[in-house]
Amino acid sequence: MPKQNKFETIRCQYFEWRLVQRKENGVWYADARTTSRNRGRHSLNTRDKNEAIDNLMQLDRCTAVKEGLIAPDKDSTSGRVLLIKPGRQLFDSHNSRPNVTGGTKASTQKKYRSILDKFEEWTLSNGVRNWNQVTKSTLGEYAKYLTDRGYARKTIHGELTLLKTAVKWLCSEGHLNSKPIKLPLKKAESQRAYCYRQSEVSAMIKLCQDRTDLDWLKNVIIALACTGMRIDELANLKWSDIDFDGKKLTVADESGFANQADDARSTKSSRSRHIPIQKELLRVLRSVEAVDQYVLHGPRGGKLKPDTVRNILVREVITPLAKHFPKKFANQKSFEDGRLHSFRHYFCSVCANNSVPERVTMEWLGHANSEMVRHYHHLADEESRRHMDQLNLLGEIDGCSAEDDGQNSSER
Repeated sequence: MPKQNKFETIRCQYFEWRLVQRKENGVWYADARTTSRNRGRHSLNTRDKNEAIDNLMQLDRCTAVKEGLIAPDKDSTSGRVLLIKPGRQLFDSHNSRPNVTGGTKASTQKKYRSILDKFEEWTLSNGVRNWNQVTKSTLGEYAKYLTDRGYARKTIHGELTLLKTAVKWLCSEGHLNSKPIKLPLKKAESQRAYCYRQSEVSAMIKLCQDRTDLDWLKNVIIALACTGMRIDELANLKWSDIDFDGKKLTVADESGFANQADDARSTKSSRSRHIPIQKELLRVLRSVEAVDQYVLHGPRGGKLKPDTVRNILVREVITPLAKHFPKKFANQKSFEDGRLHSFRHYFCSVCANNSVPERVTMEWLGHANSEMVRHYHHLADEESRRHMDQLNLLGEIDGCSAEDDGQNSSER
């Protein structure tokens, strides 16, 4: 009995086909004779598998037109079917174009590639061979896949948004004969990092002051607490960014400079910003010895490395002090959960609690909208209590105010 040909089942946009390669000549065929409705066996006219799959997608669309599932217009019968890999290569190239023409940062490109690599792997195991098949329902299936594997809601939101953007760009550039995906996504609110209290920041500075080997970390903590800068921004702060006469510093973004250097600095917002130097920070800056172009240095005198700072902060400062600032409730974040980014929350909270205008805080932090400033806003318990005590919520009861009643009760 002759051995049967091996086949692979391909689920296209409209139908399911068996992809078979003839042993005699190596030509690929699409076989749909075993389905509930016999759609015949068709030669794909190639010995190359990728080209065969490309031709199969066109056959699938033509069959859908023939059976009246879609209208015979240019969107359904013409245009090259765009395979997943070539399509994402086009999108990668678009993202990596020069910054002056709107290209993304190297870190953003790396993040996008990671997301698209994951999606491409999923498409291979789920019969999604081309971008024409990436629809609203496809993204719904992919969202379920990510959810079942425990990905955070914010992560899923970001990945689906990127895939929608990729499809929209492929359509706008004529690489894809379809329409952008309309899939409303509910924005996920990320869990806020712990926000230090003033007493906790003071305790950290005091601990570092008492240890000569942590004097460098004391300067880092003061700089972060007094500016709200990100640790990578502080690590790249240069003496040329400090204006002692004007008492201000610049968080520089050099990504748009004409003479682009290999070590060009950039900020998350892709724009420079200026921050007034607070008096305690000014005292620190005046005391630091200028040994090279960078202002602050690590434990061995080299350039600050965010991971090194983070690890030493947790090991040498937060862990020893945690017993002095215990959790009040089991599931509540406390001092021991604080990290470098918590200083940014602390700075924003102090600004909010001291009535610094939102617009000013936004400029200092480098945010384009107040939504992100509110994200960092943590109202201190003491400030919250002060505002609450100022409210007369019940008016007068039995001829006296609630405040008077409290005073009378204490007198009794």
